[in-house]
Amino acid sequence: MRPIRTPKTAELVARKLRRMIVDGELQDGDHLPNETELMVHFSISRPTLREAVRVLESERLVEVRRGSRAGARVCVPGPEVAARPASLLLELAGATVADVFVAREAIEPAAARLLAENGTEAAFDELERIVDEEIPLGYDLDRLARGSSIFHLRMVQLSGNHTLALIAGMLQEIFERHTSVVVHDRVEEHREGNAENPKLLIRSCRRLIKLLRARDADGAFEHWQNHMTTTRDLLLRGYEDVKVRDILD
Repeated sequence: MRPIRTPKTAELVARKLRRMIVDGELQDGDHLPNETELMVHFSISRPTLREAVRVLESERLVEVRRGSRAGARVCVPGPEVAARPASLLLELAGATVADVFVAREAIEPAAARLLAENGTEAAFDELERIVDEEIPLGYDLDRLARGSSIFHLRMVQLSGNHTLALIAGMLQEIFERHTSVVVHDRVEEHREGNAENPKLLIRSCRRLIKLLRARDADGAFEHWQNHMTTTRDLLLRGYEDVKVRDILD
């Protein structure tokens, strides 16, 4: 049997401060109390306290300023903190963009169902606003890729399931970059009014919102599942073997 390792004092202090952030006692933007207060509070030395703060800094939970305006400020991370390591793991595994699209198909229809069941009118209004303001009717291709990505991610976030939202946030950059590549490559097809016409995307998003407002959970799930399947077929055609690393380079 391996001996049980006793945590270092700095680790215990970092754990306590981490719990204060998680519980909301310390909020985003708050400054940690000064060193003297924390040393007295925890009955520890300055080197031990600084080691504890370095642990939180490595976790991106605090941002440390050094110099004349030194101090540690709470910096609550978003999904982007996990996105880069996750993307790196996908790159190392040789994952394809197709892998990512299949994963999103498992996530987003489930989120649509949850949103129909539990969403608020304010959430539905926000999705309407995104369609109105972020997804262009014309052929501003960068805005089209960005607006589509925002809608997909925000829909999952508004579902209220934090785990699904985290995974969607981790995959967002890959989806957005790939979408941007595809719509630029197919600009002429867009202008010929094929199935990738932005109007059809907007129509599909509005259909989802209508189902959400009607609290039709099954309908929202089925519609968004069909939307995701159609999206995958359109955006992966000719790109089936593209690797995640090729998109993120």
